Amino acid sequence: MKRILFILFAAIMSTTVCHAAMSNSRVRKETRFLTDKMAYELNLNTAQYNDVYEINYDFISGVRYLMDDVLRGEEWALNRYYDYLDVRNDDLRWVLSSRQYSRFMQAAYFFRPIYVSGGRWSFRIYVTYSNPNHFYYPRPHHYRTYCGGHYRTHHHNVSYYRGRHNHPAYNGPFRIRDNKSYHTSRRADFGSVNIRPNSNMRPDSGARPNSGARPGVGKSDRRPGVNGSTRRSDTKKEVSKPKRERSSQKESVRRSSSSSSSTRSTRASSRSSDKDNGAMRRN
Repeated sequence: MKRILFILFAAIMSTTVCHAAMSNSRVRKETRFLTDKMAYELNLNTAQYNDVYEINYDFISGVRYLMDDVLRGEEWALNRYYDYLDVRNDDLRWVLSSRQYSRFMQAAYFFRPIYVSGGRWSFRIYVTYSNPNHFYYPRPHHYRTYCGGHYRTHHHNVSYYRGRHNHPAYNGPFRIRDNKSYHTSRRADFGSVNIRPNSNMRPDSGARPNSGARPGVGKSDRRPGVNGSTRRSDTKKEVSKPKRERSSQKESVRRSSSSSSSTRSTRASSRSSDKDNGAMRRN
């Protein structure tokens, strides 16, 4: 009875943490826990252990902000999740031997580590290993320093781990996104999620921060006002025209004022000369 209660408590704690976006320290702890159990069951050596930690870290770090959209039933988020999962499983293919990878695929808590239950997402590994504080191995040597530098986007979208281990790699089918069993896997992992209609495209980037949506998706590329009553270029002309009229009016005012002042000075000069002539005649 105590064991059952402890398992339920561990499951509740794990789902409660996973419902919110994970902190970096939590990502490292979840990554270590999953990697530790893979090393225990698949009998990984030290080099494999360190590489598997990196691969699991990149996967968990990549999907942690995506899972809230998955819970809301956004189909684009579900598809994106399985894209991340296929990249992770492809990288693991170059680290594990063919025999290890076959065993890896047979364990759903390794091959498809995340599922949704009761409106929350969590890791399947806690169903089998219920004590979140028990580890078989010490921390990887780069537990606190690795931050995703070996993810394939930093290496021209080619797996960093290809050719690093001298053993035959698994060459059978492993992708979930492109497999015929994709919808079967989705039902097993996220069957309780109600998919929203018309949600296969990402929303506009202004709808939610951190949604990963590209700006302008679903919008027209045409500028406002085209084929309307006024075009942008016409508007500029109409706006600039009064400026030229005002400047010409100012110039005419300046000219008229200067001409009137010169006329006044000419009249004053003529009056002065007339007075001088009159004075000379009287003399």
